[in-house]
Parts: sequence; C-alpha cells; structure tokens
Amino acid sequence: MLIPKKSLGQNFLIDKNICKKIINLSNIKCKNIIEIGPGTGQLTEEIIKGNPKKLILIEKDDILINLLKIKYQGCKNIEFINYDAMIYDFSTISNAIIFSNLPYNISTKLIFKLLLNFNNINHMIFMIQKEVAEKFDYNKTKKINKNNFFIFNSCFYKNVFNISNNVFYPKPKIQSSVISLKPKNLNNFDLNKLKLFTDKAFKNKRKKLKNNITFNFENKKIKKLLDQRVESLKNEDMMYLFNKF
Repeated sequence: MLIPKKSLGQNFLIDKNICKKIINLSNIKCKNIIEIGPGTGQLTEEIIKGNPKKLILIEKDDILINLLKIKYQGCKNIEFINYDAMIYDFSTISNAIIFSNLPYNISTKLIFKLLLNFNNINHMIFMIQKEVAEKFDYNKTKKINKNNFFIFNSCFYKNVFNISNNVFYPKPKIQSSVISLKPKNLNNFDLNKLKLFTDKAFKNKRKKLKNNITFNFENKKIKKLLDQRVESLKNEDMMYLFNKF
C-alpha cells in the first residue's frame, strides 16, 4: 500500500465524483493542461477523459512519478516532469489551465508564484485549505489583507465549493475548498510592481502606512492615506497609492 509522505504534505483525493466536479469547472478539450502534484492520478483520470491537447504532470515524488509513467505509458500527449513546482519555470508553457490538490504547506506561495505568470496561464483551479480560501476572497472579508488585495486586482477569484475531509487519504484535520482564478485583462499592467507594492504596504500592518512605504512626491490625498493603517483602507485607496508608487 502506498504510504503518503508527510514531508510533502500528501493527502490523496480518492472521491471520483469530486474529481469530476473539479474538472468540469473548465473547458479542457484541446487545451494545454498542467496538473501539479497528481499523486496517484485520480484527477489525472478525469483530465484525460476531457481530451486535452497536452497534459503536463509535475510531480516531485520520485516513486509517484514512476508509477504514473507506467500507468500512462500509452498516452503520447502526456509529459512527465519529476520536479518541484515551487522552482519550476511555468513561463515556458503557453495558454495553460492548471489543476492541483495543493499541499497545504505551499499553497499560498505557489499560487502567488503562478499569479505572476498570468501571461501564460488562462485558468487555475485549486483545492486549498478552507480558511485560506476565505482569506483570499475580497468580497467576504471585513478587512483588506495582503493576499486578497493582490488577488482582487490581478484576477477573477471564486471560492467555488467546500470539500469534506472524508474524501482524502489520509484524512486531514482541516477542511478544504476548491477555488477558481482567472486572469483579468490587464494589458500592460505590471504584476511584479503590484507584488512589490503589496509586500511593502503590508510589511507591518499594525503601523501607519508611512512607516512601510515612501513616495517620491506627496499630495494631500497621499499624505492622508499614508497616515492610516493599511487594513483601514479600501481597495480604491490602495490602488490610488499604487498608481502613484
């Protein structure tokens, strides 16, 4: 019996109906699909049924990637990559749709890494910790935070549905949610600059903004906003500052 590795945050999805529900959230026919951490291939099975143009499986676990190679050795449109998704260069793949049951310990970091590659990615559908999914949702939180500010201004975000921990092996202690992220048409919008601004602005949210970020010039409005804590501002206030950054 395959023993999940705690060091890699492995909790294998074992419910086929949930897998179908997740894959049906995007039209994958004749599209380039990436699955991060396919594990035992439960989601992979449903992706293949959707007739993608190409399927790239990125799996860090040596044992699992070899099992997947054996399982799908007859599928010519599948590429197997035995690599850590946190350091993989996603910019080499164009017009991709990404699926993943993300390990809880890397989900936020990996999502933000991928958000900065939205020129190459059309849609991301992930299963993450329910608590994190709720913090990502700008419309359902009382205060602006580092994550929902960047997500709101870079993509269309939706917390699609929650999942019982009974559909995993081993059964995690926390609840999960499936989320959808689609890039906004930002034209020449600089996401790296937005990330830099976000990191600086939220560096110490208990202090006034003027302690976290500086500007080459200040008008009355900028001074007024900088004299407040970041969590007290609205998105339009933050975007005004960003455009002057």
